[in-house]
Amino acid sequence: MAKTKSVSSSTLGRDSRPKHLGIKLTHGQTTKAGQILVRQRGTKFRAGKNVGKGSDDTLFALKEGTVYFATKRRKRYDGSQRISKIVEVR
Repeated sequence: MAKTKSVSSSTLGRDSRPKHLGIKLTHGQTTKAGQILVRQRGTKFRAGKNVGKGSDDTLFALKEGTVYFATKRRKRYDGSQRISKIVEVR
């Protein structure tokens, strides 16, 4: 008896499950405390006022309010500037 199937069985073709990353609440929407605002890999968006950052860089609301997105110029250590996107809850 054969250990493996002989007709058209492939050990390849496995794929990981989708991670569902991205913005979960947009500008102007209301949020509750603990609700996820952005799922991301790395810090594409930065945490502003009343927003916490999880261990996997997920941003979540610390209090109830309205979500606001803003951009801000940040100066790096080498003197160059970068525009960073900030998420706040007011």
